[in-house]
Amino acid sequence: MRGERRMVLAHSSRTSGSGRPRSSSRGLIAEAAAELFLEHTYTGATVDDIARRAGVSRATFFNYFGAKSDLLWVEVDEALAAFELTVASVSDELSPMDAVLEVVTRLADAFGPGRLPLAVTQVELMGTDAELQASALPRFLALVRRLEAFIAERARAAPDALLPRAAATAVVGAAVSAAAAWARAGVGRGALTPLVRTAVAPVCAGFASQL
Repeated sequence: MRGERRMVLAHSSRTSGSGRPRSSSRGLIAEAAAELFLEHTYTGATVDDIARRAGVSRATFFNYFGAKSDLLWVEVDEALAAFELTVASVSDELSPMDAVLEVVTRLADAFGPGRLPLAVTQVELMGTDAELQASALPRFLALVRRLEAFIAERARAAPDALLPRAAATAVVGAAVSAAAAWARAGVGRGALTPLVRTAVAPVCAGFASQL
């Protein structure tokens, strides 16, 4: 375990998971947090520790992150921030569920061997399992709501209709399952997109005749 921790630390010091510029305060904070989580685990590293390692003040930390748990989701939150742009780029000629599949796979395109959430792929070393589960739920529900609204609009359904909500929940659940399998795959993992498409495509096909 110690040997693996040293190897991951060495990799973390050479490059950040998302390739963000080291000169960015946000990027420096994220890199400092990753190093400290690997050295001392998630619970063993405080916000003050992270700010000190990054060379910024506590106030600066909270200018970029609302909570320590947000550091576990930097890459994911950056990808989800592109949701509206991704939706806008999808052809209007696609059926609702084909459009959903296109949106979800495009979001997955943001991840691969060169860009992955370190805290997700190094759960045991960082001791992040419990915090990941707790902080994942708000993001899961937020994505469901956004996808539900997209499906309802495409299908010309009422915003609170049952089928768009059911479809969105099923799609996000399938995508999360694919992401979990991808994270567990280890250093040999490839791109996330093929796994997401494999998991989400049958869900979209199942709802296609109803929406």
